[in-house]
Amino acid sequence: MRDALFDKSLLFNQFKDAKVLITGHTGFKGSWLTKWVNAMGSKVIGISLDIPSKPSHFESLDLKDNLKDIRLDINDLVSLKSIFAKEQPDFIFHMAAQPIVKESFKNPIRTWETNTFGTINILESLRELDKSAVAIFITSDKCYDNLEWPWGYRENDKLGGPDPYSASKGAAEIAISSYVRTYFPPNGNIKVGIGRAGNVIGGGDWATYRIVPDCIRAWARNDAVQLRSPNATRPWQHVLEPLSGYLALASSLYENNDLHGEAFNFGPSHLNDFSVFDLVKKMSEFWEKVKWEDISKDYLGPKESSLLKLNCDKASSFLKWSPVWNFPETIESTVNWYKDYYENPDSSVSQLTQNQINLYIKKASKMGMLWTK
Repeated sequence: MRDALFDKSLLFNQFKDAKVLITGHTGFKGSWLTKWVNAMGSKVIGISLDIPSKPSHFESLDLKDNLKDIRLDINDLVSLKSIFAKEQPDFIFHMAAQPIVKESFKNPIRTWETNTFGTINILESLRELDKSAVAIFITSDKCYDNLEWPWGYRENDKLGGPDPYSASKGAAEIAISSYVRTYFPPNGNIKVGIGRAGNVIGGGDWATYRIVPDCIRAWARNDAVQLRSPNATRPWQHVLEPLSGYLALASSLYENNDLHGEAFNFGPSHLNDFSVFDLVKKMSEFWEKVKWEDISKDYLGPKESSLLKLNCDKASSFLKWSPVWNFPETIESTVNWYKDYYENPDSSVSQLTQNQINLYIKKASKMGMLWTK
């Protein structure tokens, strides 16, 4: 059930009956975005290689009758171009990626292929569209060359990164900028925006090597979760925060050309900067019988950054976007989603997810967020 106030918004009217192509729609963020735009009445075309986890948020949403679900490797340029030509999408959200930093150390070539050349394949497919379309490319906060300074990175700070994942995301951004300046002029039919976000949490994430899913899997078995970097500080945000930013950016690009080719950070308030250990302790307030174990001294895996945060002044200024949920709300919403999933197996994941979207929109509307008007 949608929020009645939101049904009257400009964003809702832009997406109602629009063709929305989402790559990576079976992933954590992709499945939440698919649910959101589907609820606005969009005709969704999803492109993903596979179902990335078991359990799967996407499969639990049971959206198969409400979207065109396509299994495809985005490195298959011929097939990708064919889909773009056939579907003629109005909005494109490119989210497909190899998203795990640790996995990038094991398989750097595949990471570069998917994150960099996969992005170039989307750009090539866009280049052959003969209609107006808005394309939002989702990269990562790790596209920045992280020097672990205490202030947030701005959109014009240096791109890069020491590990294959970070470097592949930085390279993808350079490719996007090149295509914008070469093939997508401001007065052309393709409008491009870039969204950067990181440390996204929320219900339905079962990926490996992520702290919240690690906690939930361990606690559901009554085991202790192993903390690899308990003192690492992150700006935690609920998955709906960056998604609202991506939608707000798409809406602004749909209306005018002023932001064409621009990148935007979407992150939480600095008040949401907490350590991994703080996060786990806060989660324990909403989940009974939790245990954790600090293994940082014995951990021999890739080194994780101690601090990485974003400056979101640009999104605030140009999109009138700001985060909606504070840290306690973010954690409570996340843990309650998992509790309902595990404790009420007969409940509807689709309705549970939609209820949280509705709650988020209601608070955003009360705060006067531009994308709700």
